[in-house]
Amino acid sequence: MKKFNYKQVILVREDLKMSKGKLAVQCSHASVDVLMKSDKKVVEEWRREGMKKVVLNVKDLDELLKFQKLTNSEGLKSALIKDAGLTEFNKPEITCLGIGPDVESKIDKVTGKLKLLN
Repeated sequence: MKKFNYKQVILVREDLKMSKGKLAVQCSHASVDVLMKSDKKVVEEWRREGMKKVVLNVKDLDELLKFQKLTNSEGLKSALIKDAGLTEFNKPEITCLGIGPDVESKIDKVTGKLKLLN
C-alpha cells in the first residue's frame, strides 16, 4: 500500500493586519471547520502522522478567493472563514481559508508557491 504524507494549510490575508490573538482564533476556526468536512479516513491518517499544519500568507481578499476556486477545482476540501466584525473589524470580514487535511502533494499543487506566515 502506498504511503502518503498529509497536511492541512491555512491561508491568511496579510492586508487585514490582525492581532496575534485574532489571527490565532481565525486560523483555529479554519482548521476545525474544514476538518469537520473532511473524509474520516484521511483525518485519521493525518492524526497518526502528527497533524501537520502550515499557515501561509495571501495578499488580500481577491487572492484568497482565487485560491478557494483553485482548491475547489482540485477537489480539495476547504472552509472560508468570515469574522463577525464585533471586535477588531467594524464590519464582517473574510479572514482566511482552511484547506485539508489531504495528501501533501495535492495541496502543494495549489499553495506550494505561497510564503509562510511570519
